[in-house]
Amino acid sequence: MEMNTTADRRNEGVAECLFSAQEISGPNGARNRPDAWKVIVADDEDEVHAMTRMVLSDYVFEGRRLQFLNAYSGADCMHLMHQHPETAVILLDVVMESDDAGLQVVRRIREELANPFVRIILRTGQPGKAPETRVISSFDINDYKEKTELTAQKLFTTITAALRSYRDMKTIEMNRRGLAKIIDASASIFEIQSLCTFAQGVLMQLVSLFQLGANTDVFLGSAFTASQLESNFVIIAGMGRYEACVGKTVQEATAPEVLLQLNRAVAEQKIQFTDDCFVGFLTTQKGSRHLLYLKGCRRLTEIEKSLISIFSANVAIAFENITLNQEIIDTQKEVIFTLGEVIESRSQETGNHVRRVAELSYLLALKAGLDEEQAELLRLASPMHDIGKVGVPDGILLKPGRLTPDEFEIIRRHAETGFHLLKHSRREILEAAADTPPGSKESRSTSSAASRPSPTYSTLCCTRAYTSPPGGAMRSWPISPVSAVGNLIRN
Repeated sequence: MEMNTTADRRNEGVAECLFSAQEISGPNGARNRPDAWKVIVADDEDEVHAMTRMVLSDYVFEGRRLQFLNAYSGADCMHLMHQHPETAVILLDVVMESDDAGLQVVRRIREELANPFVRIILRTGQPGKAPETRVISSFDINDYKEKTELTAQKLFTTITAALRSYRDMKTIEMNRRGLAKIIDASASIFEIQSLCTFAQGVLMQLVSLFQLGANTDVFLGSAFTASQLESNFVIIAGMGRYEACVGKTVQEATAPEVLLQLNRAVAEQKIQFTDDCFVGFLTTQKGSRHLLYLKGCRRLTEIEKSLISIFSANVAIAFENITLNQEIIDTQKEVIFTLGEVIESRSQETGNHVRRVAELSYLLALKAGLDEEQAELLRLASPMHDIGKVGVPDGILLKPGRLTPDEFEIIRRHAETGFHLLKHSRREILEAAADTPPGSKESRSTSSAASRPSPTYSTLCCTRAYTSPPGGAMRSWPISPVSAVGNLIRN
């Protein structure tokens, strides 16, 4: 009898595979699903392919049928594995185009393709060429069968055990990937950052988790994070259709059916999963409440839902950390502003001088090319620019008339005095404050240079003995030129 070529057989196998996956009805007329278990039958005998399909034609495992992929040589088998890496089982003959073709396929799949998941069942009609003891010890296969002993019942049992093993390995791998994503996401969300930046990062990590196990990295849905401010939840970060809704309340931004889901989550105070939506309700020990909403997600397994719940718990802790960190920053800011105003009150500065210096330092820092974080640090540190005045006697600091050269030298050294008061601190704000005073000989950083003009602009509005021109009367500049400088900086 004339045999078909390998290429002909491959084409017939693919055609038969498609027919099997789409056309053959199972028990009770149920049709095959697209997510059928893929099984490669690799054998150079047509009868083996035909018998395998016949015996397993009605086979169903966990609601999924089999999709057969036919290979007639080791090269064919590798070709199919490159095309279908998600293959669950290979029924692999040992002797095909060479006496060890099947064994070479095993080695290439495990080493070259680095695929530990596919279950490889070696079946041979010539056990003498590949003794079971040597093969099972030397090659990463999952079962060894002689063709003569593989009855219909044993084939059914062998396939079931292989699919169950494959399913469990894929579940473990998905858990590993999920936990790795949670660890990576947690490392990101626990970084100190602003609430809005954090909320946007949470959405990105959440979408990444929902894509776990999917065949695409493209998310086509919509999502937002909302925080409760007074009596309303306000959107602080959004994706998709909610990207333009930042700053709006959820009542303004969402449809009635979405609002109903959100209200249910708030009322029950727990995470809600529906067919294509996820609503996370998060609360912290301080009582702050937050919502996560995502629409367009795929149906999740129970394990994936557990992973999402673990991630949500981490997000709640991170929200708490951001709130506590902001309280610390606000407390430091208030203490520094208050201390700066106390120092300035000794020299009878005009109102809000310290706050003007802070805002001007921030604007000048941005204009000098510093990033937002460095500029904000200067805003917080600059109120300490005149702390060195504690070392200036009242008789000089409050002198109503002109200063003598010696008195002026004492005044001039107040910036350096402030530097020495603060330089031993290891707190970021106070370290920046130590580097900020104008005139300090030891101050060298770019941030210090950027902030130095700011006290000058504010001081020009004040009447001081030590800012008057030589031989001139004590006076301050009119406010309008100084305001014009401020506006120029802003623009």
